[in-house]
Amino acid sequence: MKAVRIREFGGPEVLRIEELPTPKPEAGEVLVRIAAIGVNFIDTKHRDGTFKARLPTPPFTLGLEGAGVVEALGPGVCELAVGDRVGWPSFLGSCASHIRIPAARVLRLPDALDFEQAAAVLNNGATAHYLCHTTYPLKAGETCLVHAAAGGVGRLLCSMAKRRGARVLGTVSTREKAEVARQAGADETILYNDVDFATEARRLTGGKGVSVVFDSVGQTTFAKSLDSLAPRGMLVLFSQASGPVPPIDPWTLWEKGSLFLTAPSLPLHIASREELVEHAGAVLDWAAAGKLPVPVRAYPISEVAQAHRRIVERTALTKLVLVP
Repeated sequence: MKAVRIREFGGPEVLRIEELPTPKPEAGEVLVRIAAIGVNFIDTKHRDGTFKARLPTPPFTLGLEGAGVVEALGPGVCELAVGDRVGWPSFLGSCASHIRIPAARVLRLPDALDFEQAAAVLNNGATAHYLCHTTYPLKAGETCLVHAAAGGVGRLLCSMAKRRGARVLGTVSTREKAEVARQAGADETILYNDVDFATEARRLTGGKGVSVVFDSVGQTTFAKSLDSLAPRGMLVLFSQASGPVPPIDPWTLWEKGSLFLTAPSLPLHIASREELVEHAGAVLDWAAAGKLPVPVRAYPISEVAQAHRRIVERTALTKLVLVP
């Protein structure tokens, strides 16, 4: 089998495609021949060592998301069959031609969804789903602020928030990205390079502020995200693309209006089979029905470094996938 491995943390140049023995599935596992691999921003952080405390010691295989065909079953697996089309989010080692994965961690793909679409939507979609259904269950009539609204999670959050009847404000860096966010469901777009997004969020809400901010940016947005909230609003910090946020005195939340602050993660929201089906299963069904925006650009796996560069440079307006 082929796998994208790193032997040391660093830039895209540390990515290597290596030949490894194809594993045999153990009890409760399946072997999947991967047809498409989702590339996510967190992959670049795994590669550069930002989250090395949570990772195996190199060498290891990158990638969290994929889709393919079951090639072999381990002992005790009866809910799947060889030839089944499956996909999964949030399982390290997915950037490869094959993966050995617990059967409980994969989902059958709808017939109407191809492998590239599935690999493009599972990780980001499950994240967006738990954020607006579980972390902060948006209600009809509420207003939310979505940072990076043209990004992978941001687009899907805009779409899902509209499905729940919320008003969506989205921050973006360019007019091109503003159009992407509007097509995904944003009611208003805020070009944060041109205006102060907290001031604009308050203007657009008649001075009240928003009910919830979904913040994947972190360091450069954190303080003003708090300033964008209505009393008893919630800041959901689910990534830190611009870097870690500074320490905060909890009393600041009192001073700014009895605010709530949480920092959720996808793995803990799909830890059980039931949660995986709830969050990722719903996303697959919506994508198959054409109810979610899933723009995809595919690269051969040999161009993995180029895909990482595009994500870091924030030039990708579609979800990037790799084809082994």
